[in-house]
Amino acid sequence: MTNLRATPSAPADLDGGLASLRGDCARMAPHWAAPEHAASRPVSPSRIHGVTVPTRSARLLDAMSDYGD
Repeated sequence: MTNLRATPSAPADLDGGLASLRGDCARMAPHWAAPEHAASRPVSPSRIHGVTVPTRSARLLDAMSDYGD
């Protein structure tokens, strides 16, 4: 049998600022479990490759003053 009862969701605050976003994150944090820390191992330089960015995305970032200028 399917449980059709839905839990009410918080209304989206589209005009909220950073404080609103931080509050949303603080309310959601208990719902996410942190993964156990795995020891990182060195990566061979031969396995490191460049990053491919689609031309359209590169142009978009280039047009943003925070990134392109």
